Formats: sequence, C-alpha cells, structure tokens
Amino acid sequence: MDNRELIARRIAKELKDGDVVNLGIGMPTLVANYIPEGVQVILQSENGLLGLGPRATEENMDPNIVDAGGAHVTVLKGASFFDSATSFGIIRGGHVNDTVLGALEVDQEGNLASWMVPGKMVTGMGGAMDLVVGAKKVIIAMEHLNKKGAPKILKKCNLPLTAAKQVNMIVTEKAVFEVVKDKGLVLKEIAPGLEIEDIKNTTEADFIVSKNLKTIEI
Repeated sequence: MDNRELIARRIAKELKDGDVVNLGIGMPTLVANYIPEGVQVILQSENGLLGLGPRATEENMDPNIVDAGGAHVTVLKGASFFDSATSFGIIRGGHVNDTVLGALEVDQEGNLASWMVPGKMVTGMGGAMDLVVGAKKVIIAMEHLNKKGAPKILKKCNLPLTAAKQVNMIVTEKAVFEVVKDKGLVLKEIAPGLEIEDIKNTTEADFIVSKNLKTIEI
C-alpha cells in the first residue's frame, strides 16, 4: 500500500453517515474510494455540484460534468447542479461537515499554507480559503515530508497562509495529529513499525503525545 492510499483510507474512517463532504484536488479525491460500507456521504464540489459519484470512465463520461479540478466525474441519483454563488453560499453558510485538503505546510497552531510556492506559477487558491473557514471540520491529507525530505508540519508556516487556526486534523503516512485549542498538536496515532522518536525526527512542530496513543488502523 502506498502512502497516498494509506492516508486516504485513514481519513475515510472519519466520515460519518449523512455528512456533506468536500474533497480537495489531488490526494483528497482518493478518499471517496475508501468510504466504509454502510456510510453514505454527500460529496460536494465548489464548482456547483452536490452528489458526486465515482470518477467517469470512457464509457460513461459526460464532457459537461467535471469537478472543481476539471476531472470528469459521474453524479448519483438525486444530485443537483447550481451556480458558483449558490455553491459558495453552501460552503460559507456552514453546511459542509468535512473538507479534506492537501497542504504545502501546516503548523502547530493549526495554520494552513496550501496554495503558493515562491518562484512558481500559481493559479490561485481556488475555494480553499472559503472551505477551511466554512466547513465544520478541516482535515489535511498530505505526506509527512516534502519532495526535498524536509518536514511539512512546522512550528510556523513560512509560505503565505490560506487560513489561520482552522485545521482540526492532520493525517500523513506516519501519523495522525489533532489540533487542540490551548494545547496545540496532539499525536493520536502512529503508523505501524514507527516509534515516537521517528515522528519527532521528521516533525519540526512541537506536539504532545496522547495518553491513548495507538497504531493507525485502516
């Protein structure tokens, strides 16, 4: 199992029956593949869709139905389409239970930087700024280290912030952290075969180890 699948499988266990869920572009979209049996969630896309189904295949693709990342998707029975104003009204109105987003950096205060790499061309942050403020729970799906092998969970974000103090949970291939008010990061789960020292050596941020620390189960 690769890192992306492990992360997606663990996050899928956080989703509850009846939740309205927004999955960000990239790794977060994989979460839809691992929603537990018996749990029905309503997937929302900020470009104006409620009730997304699986990714489209060549056989069932409708060129007019895409998600916020431009990928061709299907829709489930009862799905609805609407304009961007209505979509962001849903998000800003607090009607999204969970949003799962990728990140470039997260820090121990729950700050998020997810949209800009210095010296690179960027198209903007999309709906992330609205989602992290509007959703009831913000879950970050990301690998523990960047491509250069440096920590992505920091004492303080270096890149421009998408939002301040809005992250609730961080899930990587190594660990699961919760951001707890007045405490900061709490290490709740650790990947099989790793020790707390392994997490300390790959995490710049300060964190507290939960008294009920357990192994990540997927």
